[in-house]
Amino acid sequence: MITSHTRIVNRALTRLKLKQLQLLVAVGRHRSILHAARELGLSQPAATKMIQELEIDFEVRLFDRSNRGVVPTVYGEALIRHGKLMFAQVSNAAQEIVDLNEGNSGRVVVGTLLAASSHLLPMAITMMLRTRPNIAIEVVEGTNEDLMPMLRSGELDMLVGRLPVHRLRSELHQVRLYEEEVALVVGSQHPLAGREELNFDDLKEFGWILPPSHITLRRYVDQYFVKNDQTFSPTPQIESLCYLTNVALLRSTDLIAVMSEQIALEGFAHGTLSRLSIRLPFGSGPVGATFRTEESLSPTAAAFLKSLNDVARTMPGG
Repeated sequence: MITSHTRIVNRALTRLKLKQLQLLVAVGRHRSILHAARELGLSQPAATKMIQELEIDFEVRLFDRSNRGVVPTVYGEALIRHGKLMFAQVSNAAQEIVDLNEGNSGRVVVGTLLAASSHLLPMAITMMLRTRPNIAIEVVEGTNEDLMPMLRSGELDMLVGRLPVHRLRSELHQVRLYEEEVALVVGSQHPLAGREELNFDDLKEFGWILPPSHITLRRYVDQYFVKNDQTFSPTPQIESLCYLTNVALLRSTDLIAVMSEQIALEGFAHGTLSRLSIRLPFGSGPVGATFRTEESLSPTAAAFLKSLNDVARTMPGG
């Protein structure tokens, strides 16, 4: 008995054209068949017919009409997402062939969150360059909200940083690399630097550098304030994830920052930053690599994942 899945796969293998997927993605972006058709050099009737053929082949309605144009249905969104992934894979294959032809030993595109950017990632890159000096590595920095869609669409080979607390969908795989600690950090000139046996009351007269409100760590900080009877926001309050900005502020003010120990290590070593003696009851968590599947990793990306593992084993919590 032929299932609907088998029937759709057979049609896709024999009838699906990349031009149809290009059109599908363009319609999703423009929310207009007319504008998408113009972008691809098609007439509107031809574009409409191509969408209808896709709907027949996949046995679902891909778009609904609204007063703002056409809107993808849940089926349309799913097919658009997979279409983007296919085009990203084609682009990656072309780039890898170009790199190999030009003497580069492969290419990997890595998204990085703040936790991985100061030590883990540069050390892993250095390790890779020793064995593959011609490798091409692209690093894209951002938040989970920025980078996770890029990972799902195939624009990134992997995402390295603090692993999210929520469970990911089955199409993504996580590898834990090491456990990260969060500390209260000040500049070395701060009145509290080097003092022992501090308590929360000692912190109340100072302003803070905090993660933005959409970052999970911020919720833990807010709960920490409430638990210690500080129900108002500290003043001044800076919301920033920019390491260079935060370090410059700590060195020139009496602000207190909530910061990953790994990120602050260089400042501790050089004597420009100091860790306060208060141990936070939150913030520890795994740093790791997230990727689509083992099979999705190119040989170069798989080798880079091994370098990340090798470096992580030398780090505290690894």
